[in-house]
Amino acid sequence: MKNVALSHIHEQLGAKMVPFAGYNMPVSYEGVNTEHQTVRNAVGVFDVSHMGEFLVSGPEALNLIQKVCSNDASKVSVGQAQYTCLTNETGGIVDDLIIYRIEDQKWLLVVNASNIDKDWAWISKYNTMGAEMRNLSDDYSLLAIQGPKAIEAMQSLTSEDLNAIKFYHFKVADFAGIEHVIISATGYTGSGGFEIYCKNSEVEQVWNKVMDAGKDFGIKPIGLAARDTLRLEMGFCLYGNDISDTTSPLEAGLGWITKFTKDFVNSENLKKQKEEGVKRKLIGFELNERGIPRHDYEIADKDGNTIGIVTSGTMAPSLNKAIGLGYVTVENSTPGTEIFIQIRNKPVAATVVKTPFYKG
Repeated sequence: MKNVALSHIHEQLGAKMVPFAGYNMPVSYEGVNTEHQTVRNAVGVFDVSHMGEFLVSGPEALNLIQKVCSNDASKVSVGQAQYTCLTNETGGIVDDLIIYRIEDQKWLLVVNASNIDKDWAWISKYNTMGAEMRNLSDDYSLLAIQGPKAIEAMQSLTSEDLNAIKFYHFKVADFAGIEHVIISATGYTGSGGFEIYCKNSEVEQVWNKVMDAGKDFGIKPIGLAARDTLRLEMGFCLYGNDISDTTSPLEAGLGWITKFTKDFVNSENLKKQKEEGVKRKLIGFELNERGIPRHDYEIADKDGNTIGIVTSGTMAPSLNKAIGLGYVTVENSTPGTEIFIQIRNKPVAATVVKTPFYKG
């Protein structure tokens, strides 16, 4: 089990630590509901240093990224980030990731912790053009400072105008007394904020200054449990639950990051799938009765026929109702459709709704 650089601090703060993707990670400090509301209403900081970082550079860097990623990276300017996915040869998703164009020929790829080795092998396999690749995952830390008060709370730590960094853009700037930190206006919560990339040797200083600067704004450390409820309220996919090696980006509602303006792995078959139409779709739903939907619960129609499966579910702290994501047949995917979640062998009524569940 690997430790992140700040493990000792999380333990000192009384975090409940759990194994996650091969790392010892803080799942909660005060409890999921309190932490969730802190991010929705004020500002919270997540240590997500378990995420993987690959540096791809040189004259062939863009060609490699275009080959393995579904989105069109040629549209990304220096200082911009893009959400994309790695597609496999059988119609599924190897991983979803964010790419950052650091310089014209230098890119940072940020991948899911559980997929670091798999993604590295997959991208390397297609690197026939000789792009330079470095796996920086063990050397870098990542803090996500999220919430409506994040800009105000963190402005004193940098000479960069945080208000001027647009969504899915970033700056390499000074932050918390460290030079050359990536300050990225991205996140996984739907409540605004930043992600800060720095070296493991620098992260303790950054953490301490972030907590100090945020004191008057009610900042608190936030664990992975609240990260999950926050992302689910936004309808964001979690790899391994809502997307996987067997789900196509088109089924998952990720057609917007699947661009057929260039060739990429399996693009021909995915284009055919788009033309012919998918047979199942990832939908959001809200329960109409008491109960909590869980991963792998069956979904049925009003006649009791199995039409799909739940991929994620929770009691949403911001909405005070049970919500979930799941795949159902296209015929049952229209918002307003009544479906039934099999909870402990009992069909519990739910309604298909448009995501995000949380409107902010």
